Amino acid sequence: MKNSKTPLMTLSQQQVILNIQSFVKQKLVDDYSGHDIAHIERVVKLVKQILVTEPDANSFIVIASAYLHDVIDEKVVDDVNLAVAQLDDFLKIQPISANAIHMIFDIIENMSYRKNLNNKKILSLEGQIVQDADRLDALGAIGIGRTFYYGGNKHHIMYDPNIPPRTALNETNYKQPGTVINHFYEKLFLLKDLMNTQKGKQLAQARHDFLIQFVKLFESEWSEGHN
Repeated sequence: MKNSKTPLMTLSQQQVILNIQSFVKQKLVDDYSGHDIAHIERVVKLVKQILVTEPDANSFIVIASAYLHDVIDEKVVDDVNLAVAQLDDFLKIQPISANAIHMIFDIIENMSYRKNLNNKKILSLEGQIVQDADRLDALGAIGIGRTFYYGGNKHHIMYDPNIPPRTALNETNYKQPGTVINHFYEKLFLLKDLMNTQKGKQLAQARHDFLIQFVKLFESEWSEGHN
């Protein structure tokens, strides 16, 4: 019988997931950018929803990568090379194959929005599922909260109607600061059409619509308050 929490995994793999969960909690305990363990747990829940519709995917690789996808992200860690080395050391003492480790790194090193701006990376089915789940958590009500939370953490201004959204983003200028509202135009509004899986596309639609409604109301209230 399929375990709803860890679908299609052996007891050994389930233990590795628990080890990974502890590792990630320790690494992200001081995160205040919206990439904390709460975000991770939401992404894990989302990948499990998508996995139900993608029976050919390796559940262990998907769930492990979902837990680990932010621990080597430059938005989260100060030293990416050190974070990669620490994660590699950690995974090598787990009872998993070198190929599994390679698959996990291939996903978490290539799934980010920024990494796909210049050239779209070819992700495995497992990577596509994790990417969809991570992007889904950037949409909807929680996505709005995370966007303002991250913007405040990085000292970005909320809005300036005199600063237009950028239309030609690449890996370099994406990291330059902008306004919080512009981030909706520059990234969040685009995510719905970038979903890989049918389930991801389905889940994205309502969250996308909510973003549109929110930004319209925000800009209307801003305009009324600045006449």
